Amino acid sequence: MVISWLFAPYIFNPSGFEWQKTVEDFDDWTNWLFYKGGVGVKGENSWESWWEEEQAHIQTFRGRILETILSLRFLLFQYGIVYKLKITAHNTSLAMYGFSWIVLLVMVLLFKLFTATPRKSTALPIFIRFLQGLLAIGIIAAIACLIGFTDFTIADLFASALAFLATGWCILCLAITWKRVVKTLGLWDSVREISRMYDAGMGAVIFAPIVFFSWFPFVSTFQSRILFNQAFSRGLEISLILAGNKANQES
Repeated sequence: MVISWLFAPYIFNPSGFEWQKTVEDFDDWTNWLFYKGGVGVKGENSWESWWEEEQAHIQTFRGRILETILSLRFLLFQYGIVYKLKITAHNTSLAMYGFSWIVLLVMVLLFKLFTATPRKSTALPIFIRFLQGLLAIGIIAAIACLIGFTDFTIADLFASALAFLATGWCILCLAITWKRVVKTLGLWDSVREISRMYDAGMGAVIFAPIVFFSWFPFVSTFQSRILFNQAFSRGLEISLILAGNKANQES
């Protein structure tokens, strides 16, 4: 159901898999994603404006309480995955769950360091880039050592990524819900950028198969023949008629 909802605009669009159209759509999406919002800028033109509009339902205290309760459900997802990892050796102590939060905190700090952009007028850019390179090499080496010398497996790596993505989304939802507190702490810009990163990742997941199929011209030709085939069109018309009759009978 999720796949059909996400990809229906491309599957049922005769030009959905044309390479030039895909390039134009990707350019429009990146421009929308990184366009700065502001007063008078509509959500259809800027991700930041759209993101602010999506927070309208949590302007009331009741809305914030409900959003907080709903956001906590993602922690259950993390809790279940942590104790299924092979490296835990079926250890169900709370210390293991607490250690997963320490790892998450380290990942957040690393994200802040990798996204740091010091002023060009200072001598820090070269040092920061050098430090980022060392950290990247260190992270790869640490993961390789974990897989090679412990019970940590590649499957555990992907499972941990899913758990941390869910936990990060929970923290983002809570931070957005209690916006005033986060702004007081001076963390609102970081929350916005991490939210942008999540949406950019989701967009990449959607665009990846579209770009792949758009590379092959025969996919677009095959799609057009199916969509404009008389039998297919007649089948769609019949299904719409049957759906309408069923709705009338139920009413």
